[in-house]
Amino acid sequence: MRSMRAILVGLSLMLGAVPATAQSNTVVVELFTSQGCSSCPPADALLGELAEQPGIIALSMHVDYWDYLGWRDRYASPAMTQRQRDYQEAHQARSIFTPQMVIQGREAVIGHRRNEVAAAIAAQRALPTSVSLQLMRDGGQVQVEILPVGAASTGVVHMFAYDVPRSETIRGGENGGHTITYHNVVTAWMQLGVWNGEPMELSVPMPTMGKGVAVIVQDGASGPILAAAQLER
Repeated sequence: MRSMRAILVGLSLMLGAVPATAQSNTVVVELFTSQGCSSCPPADALLGELAEQPGIIALSMHVDYWDYLGWRDRYASPAMTQRQRDYQEAHQARSIFTPQMVIQGREAVIGHRRNEVAAAIAAQRALPTSVSLQLMRDGGQVQVEILPVGAASTGVVHMFAYDVPRSETIRGGENGGHTITYHNVVTAWMQLGVWNGEPMELSVPMPTMGKGVAVIVQDGASGPILAAAQLER
């Protein structure tokens, strides 16, 4: 699928040597947002709060379909737009929009509605995991270990590199004149492989720039997220 043509921007970052292991309460929150969307800043701020909470992997996905409104989003990528469209198809939604948060690949909510976001996170956090996922730094590599827990599953292994928080002054479009801080903006996305339900080990280069990486095991390109872990600087 087109979403598998991952954008790779600077893979490698000095990460700590402490292993990161997926827990049953690790929840991935993907925010689809745009610098050209006037409704998005509250969701961008909420994602920053979520990024500080334990057990949550918060990722900011900048889409490009609002770039025609007078401001070109410097973080936007067609790959992020396609990922949102993949979720639209998987969830049988009528359209895509911003701000949208997709929780654990399962639930899609309006990104600035705090109560709905919190409820979706709580619901996904209560579910057990069927996959053990561990990341560890080994020199210039990230070692990925995936093990089945209980009934075997299968999935696609994705890796996302994301940036440190950055404040941007928007000089045109709906947010013209405002300075907005963006958190955990995805700068690289790649498919590491397909997991067939058996023990699996991977070794991939660490990003040299940014804040960290997140690895997820997902049921296909846009199905439920089975496990996730992250490593940060």
